[in-house]
Amino acid sequence: MEGTSDVSALKMLNHVLVKLDHFDGTNFSRWKDKMKFLLTLLKLFYVLDSNLMPLLTTTDEDIDEIKAQRKKKEEDKLICRGHILNTLSDHLYDLYTSMNSPKEIWNTLEAKYKTEKVGMNKLSIQKYFDYKMLDNILVLDHGHELQILVNELHDLSINIPESFQLGEIIAKLPPSWNNFRKKLLHMSEDLTLEQFEHHLQIEEES
Repeated sequence: MEGTSDVSALKMLNHVLVKLDHFDGTNFSRWKDKMKFLLTLLKLFYVLDSNLMPLLTTTDEDIDEIKAQRKKKEEDKLICRGHILNTLSDHLYDLYTSMNSPKEIWNTLEAKYKTEKVGMNKLSIQKYFDYKMLDNILVLDHGHELQILVNELHDLSINIPESFQLGEIIAKLPPSWNNFRKKLLHMSEDLTLEQFEHHLQIEEES
């Protein structure tokens, strides 16, 4: 059973490593969540705990068990630092590789990019509300682009209700879709995004 568990954990770890893109200064919240999951999977996230007691110098009087615990913590800090640095872009790697403490790297990144997140929030919100649909581009393609913007906002902890998303798409439909817009506004049933996309596809094909 233990061997099977180790194999499953290794497969999951490989899957996470494949999906973990290099952090280049954008989408910090997404990178942080993935990094936290990876370090938790590796049982290394504890070394970033702000309440973790500092390691004391080993003395001759210490028993072997305490020495082993201290050695493991030092090794875990080294491995944790390596994993964080290895997920940074070359530019950011060069900036933070001089820091020996993984906790210092983690806290510095968080302090820097949490501050910039406020500006990113405003920019992403503006992009979403200023988005315009054009007649020479398929409406479904426009809808997918808007959904990408919604996902970006979600990564910034800004959740837009589905009903609001539907209303926003209807409001942004190009002039040639005015009749369809009126038809939608007078519908009595509430549509899901999936149902709405189906209506758009039928209308576009006709």
